[in-house]
Amino acid sequence: MKKFAIAAATATALTLSMANGAFAAEATQAPVMLASNQPVADAKQETSDTWITTKVKADLLSDIKVETSHGVVSLSSDVKVTESQKKEAVRITQNVKGVKSVTAEALKAE
Repeated sequence: MKKFAIAAATATALTLSMANGAFAAEATQAPVMLASNQPVADAKQETSDTWITTKVKADLLSDIKVETSHGVVSLSSDVKVTESQKKEAVRITQNVKGVKSVTAEALKAE
């Protein structure tokens, strides 16, 4: 549903931008904004972060918590993991497209 809302808002914004350009004597381009008064670039980053988090969680298949902000993934856990499990989780996470860096200090290693 969220992706549909973003796509609909983007399509509307692009249509309005093109209509304004057709009637303006001098072409000027304001930043495209979504209905939530948020720049499109921010929405793309949020979508990318959501995708990265989902992909990492699916690849890890464990109780490790995953949070992503601007491509930086933070791994944490309430249960202890071995050092090899921690290294493997970091390796798997680093191989996900779009991940810029990984922090795993919050993973409780035995």
